[in-house]
Amino acid sequence: MKNILLVLCCCAVLLFQPARVTPQDQPIKHGGKIETKYDGFNYETVMRLRKMKVNCDGVKDTFVKDACISIEVTLHLPGQQLNAVHHVTLQVVFENKDWIHFHGPDQRSLSFVTDTETLKLGRMSPVNTNGPGSWDTKVETLEAKIPYATFKKIAASHSAQMQVGKDIVELRNNNLAALRDLNNRVLAPSTAKN
Repeated sequence: MKNILLVLCCCAVLLFQPARVTPQDQPIKHGGKIETKYDGFNYETVMRLRKMKVNCDGVKDTFVKDACISIEVTLHLPGQQLNAVHHVTLQVVFENKDWIHFHGPDQRSLSFVTDTETLKLGRMSPVNTNGPGSWDTKVETLEAKIPYATFKKIAASHSAQMQVGKDIVELRNNNLAALRDLNNRVLAPSTAKN
């Protein structure tokens, strides 16, 4: 009887061990902050990669010296679900210690060059992030609405360069890892079997 009880206890210990964390289950370390929340006013779930620096090197990527470029990406999912993205909003933030050269209407075209493809995404629009009556000469924020399929191509690429007007910057490995992480949080739609 004691042997049977000992065998049952050993089996129970083996069966009910806490799950081990595999490297795939660990959060990806890319330095970005991703949040998901429901927007009841617009009836959509929003997944957002918060503002993340791309480059502060300035001259290397044809930007003005001492300029920092950041991106913020938002996935818009209709309703309270995580498996169908309606569209993606990309914001590009240009910051400088002293002053920023604003992009005129003819200098707001957005393009990405991925591993094998050039993606022309149209003209970006300026975003007013200041309160009424104020004007910040150190920050410019431009925004574009892009299709989810295009975002997936950028996130899946091994390298990507972004061009706004004449300004070109290469996304770093941590930026691409953050975009992949954001994309991986979208659940695959379930398929019904008949």
